[in-house]
Amino acid sequence: MTRMPQGLPLLGEVASEAEAVDKAPLVLAGVLLSLVVVYIASKLGGELSRLLNLPPVLGELVGGVVVGTSALNLLVFPESGATVADSTLMPVLQWIGGGLSLEAIAPIFDTQSEVISVLAELGVIILLFEIGLESDLRELTKVGYQAAVVAVIGVVAPFAAGTAGLIAIFHTPTIPAIFAGAALTATSIGITSKVLSELGHLKSREGQIIVGAAVIDDVLGIIVLAVVASLAKTGEVDVTNVVYLIISASAFLLGAIFLGKFFNKAFLTIADKLQTRGQLIIPALVFAFLMAFLANAIHLEAILGAFAAGLVLDETDKRKELDQQVIPIADILVPVFFVSVGAKADLSVLNPAVPANREGLVIAAFLLIVAIIGKVITGWGVFGQPGINRLAIGIGMVPRGEVGLVFAGIGSASGVLDKPLEAAIIIMVIFTTFLAPPLLRVAFRDQEAEDAVPATDAVSET
Repeated sequence: MTRMPQGLPLLGEVASEAEAVDKAPLVLAGVLLSLVVVYIASKLGGELSRLLNLPPVLGELVGGVVVGTSALNLLVFPESGATVADSTLMPVLQWIGGGLSLEAIAPIFDTQSEVISVLAELGVIILLFEIGLESDLRELTKVGYQAAVVAVIGVVAPFAAGTAGLIAIFHTPTIPAIFAGAALTATSIGITSKVLSELGHLKSREGQIIVGAAVIDDVLGIIVLAVVASLAKTGEVDVTNVVYLIISASAFLLGAIFLGKFFNKAFLTIADKLQTRGQLIIPALVFAFLMAFLANAIHLEAILGAFAAGLVLDETDKRKELDQQVIPIADILVPVFFVSVGAKADLSVLNPAVPANREGLVIAAFLLIVAIIGKVITGWGVFGQPGINRLAIGIGMVPRGEVGLVFAGIGSASGVLDKPLEAAIIIMVIFTTFLAPPLLRVAFRDQEAEDAVPATDAVSET
C-alpha cells in the first residue's frame, strides 16, 4: 500500500482549495454577465418606452421585470427569496468552473448578487447627487413650507386610512396593520425625480415641490420605519430613538446646506489647483460619497447625503460643467438601480390561481386605492400658488419603488406580516411604481395643453 507523503493535502482538500482560488474570477464572471443583462434590458426597455412616448425609466423597470424573478430569472437576488438553483446564469458559471456543484457555486451566487446590489445602491446615490445638482436650492427653499405640508399629508393620510381600514374591514391584528400602513407612507424619490428630469419639469414649481416633499417624506419614512420596527421587535415604541432620528435628520440637512456656503469656495480652490484628469468630478464625488457616508453613519438614508451634496455644489460657478461630467457616470450606474428594482418585483403574487394569493389580491386592491388617493390628495395641500398643477404634484408622490419593498422585506423578516398581507404590499408597490411615470406624463401634458390655449386665442384675436 502506497503511503501518501506527509504534508500533502488530501484530494478533497485540493478540490476545495481550487474552488476557493477560482471563486474570485467566477464572481467577476457572474458580475460581468449580470451587467450585460442589466444594460441590454435597460436599453431595450428604454428605447421601447420612448417609441411608445412613455418615460424611459418605465422601460428600465419593465426590462428588469422581464430579466428578473418574474420571468427569465437572469437577475435574481437572495434577499428576494431566490436561491442559486433559481438563477439561469449559474449553469454558465458552473460550466466555466469545470462542472462545479450547486453547493460549490452557491457562495459565488451570493457574492455576485451582493456586488450587483452594491452597484445599484451606488446608482441611486449618483442619481440623487445628479438630481441635487439639477435642483435650484433657492427655488427649493421658496417652496420648502409647501413641500413640508405635502410630505406630512402624504405620510399621515395613507398611514391612517390604511391602518384603520385593515383593522376595521379585514380584521387584521394591530401591529401588522400598522406595518402595512407604514409601507403606504413611502415615496421613491429616485423614480419620481428621474421622470421629472426626463420630462423637463424638474426645475418647475411642481417639480421642486415634489422633490422637496419626497426628501422630507424620506426622512419621515425613516422615522416611521424605526417606530414600526421597534413595535415588531418589542411591542412598544422606543421614543428616544424616534427623537434622535428627527433631530439628526433635521440637523444633517440644514447643517449640510448651511456649511455648503463655506465649502463652495474651498471646492473651487481645490479643483483649480488640480492639474490631472478628473480635477472637477473626483473632488465632487469625494464630497458626495462622504456626505452619503455621514448620513448612513447617523442611521439616515445615504441618498439624503448625496442629494444634500448635490444641492451644495449646485451653488458653485462650475455647476454646469460638473453636470456634464456626472451624466456619463449616471448613465453607467443608474440603470443598474432601476433594472434591479424591476427584477426584484415578483409578479407571481398576482396569480389568482394560487389560493394564498386570493386574499392578498383583495387586500392589495384596498391598499392600492389608499396608496393612490392618499398621495394624490397631497397636491391640494399646496396653497398660495395660483396656477399650480396640483394633480401632477399628487401623482409625483405616488410611486413607492424600492422604499416600499424595504418595508415589506423588514416586515417579512420580522415575522409580523403573514403571506397574504406581504403579497398585498408587494402588489401595491409594483402597481404604484409602474403607474406613476405614465400618469405623471399625462398630468403635465394636460397642463401644457391648457397653457397653450390662451396663447392660441391671443394669436387668433390679433
